[in-house]
Amino acid sequence: MMKCYDCAEEGKTEEASVVCIVCGKGLCSAHAKEMPLQVSVGKPPNVKHLHKGLPHFMCNYCLENTVEDACV
Repeated sequence: MMKCYDCAEEGKTEEASVVCIVCGKGLCSAHAKEMPLQVSVGKPPNVKHLHKGLPHFMCNYCLENTVEDACV
């Protein structure tokens, strides 16, 4: 079973329940950050969006170093 990368750096052994979508690290539920992924289908002007985004997970490092840059 995969272990949480961030827990291992802290000297703990916790099983990973998700994988960071950016870097691929295994993460436990305490270290995983859920981000909604907006999904749309169709071509403009007939684009439709799902009511809820699909969940994807990121580690703290990737969240801090990618999301802020993407929003600017």
